[in-house]
Amino acid sequence: MSDARDPGTDPAADPRSEYEYTSDEVERPGLLADLRRRVDGEVRFDTYTRNLYATDASAYQQLPVGVVAPVSTADVQAVMEYCAAEGIPVLPRGGGTSLAGQAVNEAVVLDFKKRMHAVVDVDPDAGLARAQPGITLAQLNQTLEPHGLKYAPDPAWGDKSVLGGCIGNNSTGAHSLKYQKADGYLEEVEVVLADGTVTRFGWMDVEELHDRAADVTDDDPIEEQIYAEVSSILREESEEIERQYPDLTRNVSGYNLDKLVEDARERGEVNVGRLMAGSEGTLGIVTEAEVSLEPIPAEKSVVLLTYDDVLDAMRDVAPILEHDPAAVEVMDDVLLDLARETAEFSELVETLPEGTDSTLLVEFYADSPEAGQQKVADLLADRLPSATPESGLAPTEGAAERSGADVHAVDALEAYDETRQEKFWKMRKAGLPILLSRTGDDKHWPFVEDTAVPAENLPEYVADIQELFDEHDTFASYYAHAGPGVLHIRPLLNLKDEDGVETMLSISESITDLVIEYGGSVSGEHGDGRARTRWNRKLYGDRLWERFQRLKDTFDPQGLLNPGNVCGDHDPADHLRYDADYEFDAGFEPDLHWDNENGFQGMVELCHGCGGCTGHQETTGDIMCPTYRATEQEEITSTRGRANMLRRAMSGELPEDPTSEEFMTEVLDLCIGCKGCKRNCPSGVDLAKLKTEVAHEQHDREGIPLRDRLFANVETLYSLGSTFAPLSNWATSLPGSDLLMEKALGIARERDLPEFKRRSFQSWAADRSPQVPADLADRKVLVLADPYTNYTQPEVGKAAVHALEAAGVHVEVSTTVTDSGRPAHSKGMIDHARETARENVAALAPRIEDGWDVVSVEPSDATMYRSDYLDLLSGPAVETVAANTYDVMEYLDRFDLVDGVETDSAERLAYHGHCHQTAIKRDHHAVSVLETAGYDVEEVDSTCCGMAGSFGYEAEHYSMSMAVGEMLFEQLRDVEADAVVAPGTSCRSQLLAEEGRDGKPPHPIQKVAAALPGGN
Repeated sequence: MSDARDPGTDPAADPRSEYEYTSDEVERPGLLADLRRRVDGEVRFDTYTRNLYATDASAYQQLPVGVVAPVSTADVQAVMEYCAAEGIPVLPRGGGTSLAGQAVNEAVVLDFKKRMHAVVDVDPDAGLARAQPGITLAQLNQTLEPHGLKYAPDPAWGDKSVLGGCIGNNSTGAHSLKYQKADGYLEEVEVVLADGTVTRFGWMDVEELHDRAADVTDDDPIEEQIYAEVSSILREESEEIERQYPDLTRNVSGYNLDKLVEDARERGEVNVGRLMAGSEGTLGIVTEAEVSLEPIPAEKSVVLLTYDDVLDAMRDVAPILEHDPAAVEVMDDVLLDLARETAEFSELVETLPEGTDSTLLVEFYADSPEAGQQKVADLLADRLPSATPESGLAPTEGAAERSGADVHAVDALEAYDETRQEKFWKMRKAGLPILLSRTGDDKHWPFVEDTAVPAENLPEYVADIQELFDEHDTFASYYAHAGPGVLHIRPLLNLKDEDGVETMLSISESITDLVIEYGGSVSGEHGDGRARTRWNRKLYGDRLWERFQRLKDTFDPQGLLNPGNVCGDHDPADHLRYDADYEFDAGFEPDLHWDNENGFQGMVELCHGCGGCTGHQETTGDIMCPTYRATEQEEITSTRGRANMLRRAMSGELPEDPTSEEFMTEVLDLCIGCKGCKRNCPSGVDLAKLKTEVAHEQHDREGIPLRDRLFANVETLYSLGSTFAPLSNWATSLPGSDLLMEKALGIARERDLPEFKRRSFQSWAADRSPQVPADLADRKVLVLADPYTNYTQPEVGKAAVHALEAAGVHVEVSTTVTDSGRPAHSKGMIDHARETARENVAALAPRIEDGWDVVSVEPSDATMYRSDYLDLLSGPAVETVAANTYDVMEYLDRFDLVDGVETDSAERLAYHGHCHQTAIKRDHHAVSVLETAGYDVEEVDSTCCGMAGSFGYEAEHYSMSMAVGEMLFEQLRDVEADAVVAPGTSCRSQLLAEEGRDGKPPHPIQKVAAALPGGN
């Protein structure tokens, strides 16, 4: 992999290259060459790519044969024809978010998400859409929304999950009380069969099916054999199917024969394409699907019912269903306690009655707000008769009549506005991320996490499960879709221990027995895969199990399509990501503080593969890695990809040492340290910190490159530049100097170097007296003169001083503390950064103890003092500095220091926040201050600008930097604003590189200063 540029082309045009890994010892070079001759898409069989696709979101891992990212049905056909001739298995894969292990196999993986993600057609009048399998459900619905329509299945991970995966798993979502599974919306599919035949399956009269099947022989093509087998199933197995399949809307175990029989009985038609739903890619490869659509509900109302015990909540589900809700979701005490510890949800959880053990979130659809409120009032009259609805509405006649069940709800919180509803839903959906944040060896594993039973059986079922877990000395949380009887149950186990694996198997079999006893299914949502295929024989009996195998053999005579799943021979104890043979060896002792269970190892192993970092391309602020977006979903640039590669390297599953030049270049080089994963990863994987640790070890072994040393000593460089200005500025503007810098130091010739000011910010401050005497001020602030502010843009520092003094603050500019250590830290030079931190803490802590606050105008420095210093040092002094250092905009906002500052300007500002501020949730303060000062501000939902300190100056990274920057530029072009403001020096430099932009955008503190009386 490289980020090389063609100097003769637009440097921002294509940063992506072909990702040909230099470690490439291809296991099967002949196969690679043969497929590349046949396929227009990407074909990769190197070690790194195979390892990247060895895991999904489950407990399993297995190296694939290779990976193909097809661009068309013709590509898929070519792969299947070749693999059929050679006897090579094939695995269709979407977002890799599968929880049962069905997206990993020893096969040629077809990655549909990367290139085949188009909406082919929308017919709003007919309520139909046609799309390719790689499109995320969020993208599909974004296209449909202007028509007032949606694709109804709504799994929680819909912005990462794709249509093909939704079909393969037969998915639905939180609103399955109103909507069907994917099979109910599948009208027609284009399918590549196991011999490479391309065909379409859609609706057909049952009699036509039987007639077509009548004369089929063993010599006929696969497609005709399929029709004959489906005809045989309808003639011979309908009664057995109706007897053996659980009476549930949420059963996705086994093949979809019940839907086949239902359609034949109710419609007189069958749709063979619907057999693809829930088949997990074992019957055919869907390359295009036509799906029916639903209207978007006009209004919603939500109520959160609280309970003293989870069994009380379970007893209340069936009576609540009599009120026709759209969703009934449960959260138990485990998740509520964890949510209480988060900044985002603590306030909401604290509003629940004392002693609340569990909640049921109930949502209604309605035609009007009043109708939605009435539905809540009727529910409360039935389930909580002592409550007075916030709406003030009385229940409709008969609504309070008892259904015969006891009343169990203790209290209720209502939500009618969209913001409050989203808060309730977000807390419920945070269940998985909260559970995945454990860094110890004990983790919540998804091997029985989507069993389903009829809602009326939930209380007894949950009671038996709790007893079972007590027997095994473990526990799990209960959350998700209580309405249709689907509970996400993830027992806490250590699979690195042999007893843990045995416990997993024992629990899995016992819960399967319970599910069957209570009339349920072993999978109500996430499919069979490696975790649950074994139990289909017990669930359906020998006769249907054998019929499954016969159907599989008809579709796939050689057993090449995702072998082992649904009716195969997977052992749930095989190919686990962690087992008793797993060993972890980083190869070095970590140098940073890792304040979590299992420390550095715990962070390396934290990624569960859930794909939270792989949202669709139009997602902005909440997607983790900007280089993932810029490379068009290149897996190795996702947080998941990098984290998995680190883990596999440190567990001996890669040939390279993680500190090798090769590994650093291929895996970690394009991590730009934006810290987006620190905030947005559902598990909390901090890839930037991991990279710093590994880079430090590499420096210890290999030495520090000259360019890294120069960038790390930016204080010295900038000081010299200022001292010799304007000569230094003249020297860097000479013709050819840019090319010389690139050749000698690898600094991109396209970049303008900083313009140094002869008179520094510190020099300016030394020549003036504070405007607010210390004895008259309520607050005292020490403003830090970082190298950028001090030597290249003192006007920003001056604006900060003026704004603080206008707020009545006594201000002093630091003469000793300048470099925060951020440049060295970003280059993995931990020793250098630690020594700088130690000196700064020694200088700042006494001042803080003497009543001073510390303020920085550079956001990356502010986060360095308040966050990264705690990774470098320990003790009360560094904790004091971390707790009392602020970004200047945060300081003004936190202490209400902008009252009375107001501008008459009608200027509309677009605000781009710094990624490090976003990571520690401090990015909102600047907008608050600017709006208080009278500006009309639109906050752009952006991530890193792509400059990332020195990253954008480095020649080999320039094209990637500009590709990331272009995403920001596009957002800003869509904003109607008079000016753009950005607090980060790097951000403003990157914005200056935007084509057509005239002048560097200001720091927001400059706009605040301009709003002061006499300001400019």
